[in-house]
Amino acid sequence: MDLYEHQARQLFAEHGILVPRAEVTDAPGEAREIARRLGGRVVVKAQVKTGGRGKAGGVRFAADPAAAELTARQILGMDINGHTAGSVMLAQPVDVEDEFYVSYVLDRAAGRFLAIASAAGGVDIEEVAATRPGAVARVLVDPADGVTSAKAGEIAGAAGLPPQTADVLVRLWQVLVREDALLVEVNPLVRTRRGQILALDGKVTLDDNARFRQARWGADDARHDDGPEAAAAAKGLHYVKLDGEVGVIGNGAGLVMSTLDVVAGCGARPANFLDIGGGASPQVMADGLSVVLSDPAVTSVLVNVFGGITACDAVADGIVRALETVRLTKPLVVRLDGNNAALGRAVLERRAHPLVEQVPTMDGAAARAAELAITA
Repeated sequence: MDLYEHQARQLFAEHGILVPRAEVTDAPGEAREIARRLGGRVVVKAQVKTGGRGKAGGVRFAADPAAAELTARQILGMDINGHTAGSVMLAQPVDVEDEFYVSYVLDRAAGRFLAIASAAGGVDIEEVAATRPGAVARVLVDPADGVTSAKAGEIAGAAGLPPQTADVLVRLWQVLVREDALLVEVNPLVRTRRGQILALDGKVTLDDNARFRQARWGADDARHDDGPEAAAAAKGLHYVKLDGEVGVIGNGAGLVMSTLDVVAGCGARPANFLDIGGGASPQVMADGLSVVLSDPAVTSVLVNVFGGITACDAVADGIVRALETVRLTKPLVVRLDGNNAALGRAVLERRAHPLVEQVPTMDGAAARAAELAITA
């Protein structure tokens, strides 16, 4: 469960991490009053559970309360990567001297958490890692030991962060452990001209298995959470939005993860992770297709299914029935293998939908979906 930025900042403040004063609203008129309370000049930030807000125009400065109201009016309702900005956060601006990046993320393969930190914050950390890999430090954290002051000093030293950031690193670990988080990230963590260390932005992902302990976040701003993740969750689907153009549907998390890698290896970018699980019923397929096709960035869709308990002919029947309720506007590439694969392929051949084509291998299907996406 991803939190909004203002929720992440609330958690940080509860654990003793300094954040600038800020308030949230969904009314432009109230934005004027908030800006007045905060001193006039503010930063207005769209509250959506996705990245790329700044590039999309969802983060802007406002010089006075009147400008804050106008800016809030312009941002509210904005579509940012398929998410509608239903609220904005107004925050006091900060005199920044230096910007840093810090995060903890679960490394499932290693069975530990990974601390990622860099003295080059405030920009896409992926870009920094790609162009200057030495500028990003990665330090494994044993969950049994946690982040002590000594461990925090090790992380800060490896990343070239100032010593006073070590206290923040300890407190961020407390956020992760006490709030059942799988990811905590601050970008940027800043040092002001007065020497204070503040978190200007925050991203927190909580473990869905701990929802019963984190109920206070479940319903907050639910009326604004209308992105594809929310639509998928309402249908019981496991969906994660990615920044690509090939929609991916598969049965089983491992198969879907492998499919993402193969698509990327073919020169295209996956648009999502969508696991329909073991039961690919007609309704599940219809729901999955509708969610994937709702993403305007998707230019082709790849369905990759290996029949096991659920036979491929049942999956194919589900696709056929789904096409009766979902208007297919993008090319759909289907790969069926495993239990009753030949029967499943025959079902799709009889339907002969003009936008549906079958490819027998996973590599070939991914290559075809990538080709269709790139040339669309």
